[in-house]
Amino acid sequence: MHYGIVVPNIGTFADPFWLIELACEAEKQGWDGFFLWDTLHFAAEGQQVCDPWVALAAIAMRTTRLRLGTLVTPLARRRPWKLARETVTLDQLSHGRLTLGIGLGDITDKGFSAVGETLDAKVQAQIVDEGLEVLTGLWSGQPVTYHGQHYQVEDLAFLPGPVQSPRIPIWIGGYWPRKGPLRRAARWDGIYPGKINPDGTLSDLAPLDVVALKDTITQFRSSEEPFDIVLGGRTPGDNPEQASKHLKPLVEAGATWWVEQLNSRRGTPEMTMQRIQQGPPSLL
Repeated sequence: MHYGIVVPNIGTFADPFWLIELACEAEKQGWDGFFLWDTLHFAAEGQQVCDPWVALAAIAMRTTRLRLGTLVTPLARRRPWKLARETVTLDQLSHGRLTLGIGLGDITDKGFSAVGETLDAKVQAQIVDEGLEVLTGLWSGQPVTYHGQHYQVEDLAFLPGPVQSPRIPIWIGGYWPRKGPLRRAARWDGIYPGKINPDGTLSDLAPLDVVALKDTITQFRSSEEPFDIVLGGRTPGDNPEQASKHLKPLVEAGATWWVEQLNSRRGTPEMTMQRIQQGPPSLL
């Protein structure tokens, strides 16, 4: 089991110097990963926002061990060739520590709605799938020719390639039990799932959900390479027994990563730093 931190790139966390401080402390305290939201405006009305890619580049230069990445990047509002350049450069700066989280994004984000991007979820899904093919093709260093509904690429080769081989790992965000994100995730390296209930409300996955999700991914997946199931939430840093009691059933069900979801809506900046300093949970 690996343990990470995920924080927003808005509000208090829009200060890149603060993000660097948090990441360095996370590495010092034994966490395995440090991840940022990738939003332009989501939930940020009247708040400051920083660019997560510039922040991650700075963090890469100040850390040596943490796995770094985004949870998640809405690929439907990115150009895959631009993202290819950014991710390869960040993979080089971090000496092969980048994991790329990819999702559709949220249509309430003004990074979509206020600038004319499509708000149609089906179209967004098509763009994401095409974008992933173009992105990973460009990572290969080989000439890419691609003719899709949304992207047209003619004989384009990018060098250099990423440090990681065969490529940078990709985790897909999505909601259980929707099948579309599961099919998409099964083609890549992991899933960062939430749960959507029949009434449309959201909740955390229970162990039985994780078992069912893992079984479904196995049915869709053709590769036998390792696959990550990345769950997120909050554990009490001052109560290791309670944290272990919560996590053990999830690990037994198949979870491979736990990311502590920290943001200013759930406490002060000082409380965020305190939780990081308490260190990752453990299975007692």
